[in-house]
Amino acid sequence: MEGKYVARGQFTGECIAVLTSGGDAQGMNAAVRAVVRMGIYCGCRVFFIREGYQGLVDGGNNIQEASWADVSGILQLGGTKIGSARCMDFRERCGRLKAAENLVKNQITNLVVIGGDGSLTGANLFRAEWSNLLEELVTLVNAENAKQFHRLNIVGLVGSIDNDFCGTDMTIGADSALHRIIEATDAISTTAHSHQRCFILEVMGRHCGYLALVASMACEADWVFIPEMPPAEDWREKLCHKLRMVSNHSCVDLLKYFLRFRLHSNYTLFVNGTVVFTLLYIIFICIIFYYQNREHGQRVNIIMVAEGAIDRGCNPITCELVKNLIVSELQLDTRITVLGHVQRGGSPSAFDRILGSRMGAEAVLALMDADRDPNLPSCVISLDGNQAVRVPLVKCVERNGTYVLDSITSHNRTLLKRFTKVPIKAIH
Repeated sequence: MEGKYVARGQFTGECIAVLTSGGDAQGMNAAVRAVVRMGIYCGCRVFFIREGYQGLVDGGNNIQEASWADVSGILQLGGTKIGSARCMDFRERCGRLKAAENLVKNQITNLVVIGGDGSLTGANLFRAEWSNLLEELVTLVNAENAKQFHRLNIVGLVGSIDNDFCGTDMTIGADSALHRIIEATDAISTTAHSHQRCFILEVMGRHCGYLALVASMACEADWVFIPEMPPAEDWREKLCHKLRMVSNHSCVDLLKYFLRFRLHSNYTLFVNGTVVFTLLYIIFICIIFYYQNREHGQRVNIIMVAEGAIDRGCNPITCELVKNLIVSELQLDTRITVLGHVQRGGSPSAFDRILGSRMGAEAVLALMDADRDPNLPSCVISLDGNQAVRVPLVKCVERNGTYVLDSITSHNRTLLKRFTKVPIKAIH
C-alpha cells in the first residue's frame, strides 16, 4: 500500500512482466517506467512484453528483460514505448495457451496489464483459465515445477482516455486527452470567430461521454451530446432556438445595440432629419447588427458530440446530422472537425505522469503481496479520491458490463450538478 516502506531487494528472485494492450493512452510510459524501476528496486527480474497480447502469444523477441536504463527518458513521452496491438489470437483458447507457454518458458508468474476494459477482461479470463492451461502444457510443466507456476498473479492498470472503467475515479490518459481537446477547441475558436462559423467537434469516448461533457464545460461550448443523457424528442427545436436566440427581445435591446454601435452618421441624421425616419433607420441598423452577431456579439458557436451519442430512440446523433440541421434551419456557415487520434497523442499531463507512476509502483507491491498470500485476489489499481486502492479484478470486470448505463451516467450527472446551476432536466 502507498506509504509503506519497502526494503531494497526484498523480493529477490521474483519475475514480473508488463504489457500495454488496446488503444494507447498518455501516461502509459510513466506506468511502465514505475513497474520496471519499482520491480528492480525490490529485487525482481522485470520483462517487457512488446506489442501487447499479440507479443505474449507470439513470444520470442517480444519478451525481453528490462533494465533500469531501458526506461530512462520515457516519462514525458506519449503513447507506449513497448507497443500495443489489438490481438484476435488471444480471444481464442489456443492463443491463450500459447501465451501461457511463453510465460512458463520465461518463468514469469506475475503480470501487469495496462489497458482498457477489453484488455482487463482478457486478463481476468486468462487468470481464470490458468490452471487448466497448465494441465495442457504437460511437456513444459512437470510435477516438480507445477508448484512454481500453479498461480498467475495479475494486476491491472486502467490506461484509457475514455475514463470509462468501473472502480476508478480517473483512468491513465483521460486528463491528457482533455488537454488535447481543449487545445484543439481553442485553436478552432479563433478561426471560427474570424468567419462567424459554427463548429461541430466529434470527440472520442465510445459509450462514455466524460470527455465531451467535461471539455464542453471547459471550452464554454453551446451544446453537448453524450450517450448517457439522450436529448428529448424536441432537441432539434431547442438547439436551433439556442443558436438563434432572436425571440423575446424588446426595443430596449435594440436601443442597447444602437448605443453600442455609436455611429456618428446616426447622430447627424437625428439632428438634420425627421425623428420618424431616424428611428426607422436606427432600428434597421440595429436589426442587422443584432442578426450578424447572433446574440450580444457572439460570432462563434461550438457544439461537442461524443462519438457514441444517441437520441431517446437509440438512434445515433452524428456530426453530419447536426450540421445538416443547422445549415437548413439557421443558414449558418457550419464545419465539422473530427479530433480523432489527436486526443491520444502528445505528451502526458503532469496529472497522468504522477498517476501512472503511482499506479505502476503500487502494482508491483500488489503482486508481491499476492505472491506471499495466495488468498489475495488479482486486482486493479484504482484511484479513489486521491488514494491508490486495490479493487478485485473479477468485481471490476463483472460490473463493467453495466457500468456504461449505470455508474458512468451517475458520475456524469454528478459533474453536471457540480459545475452548472442549470437543472439536469434542462440540459439536453
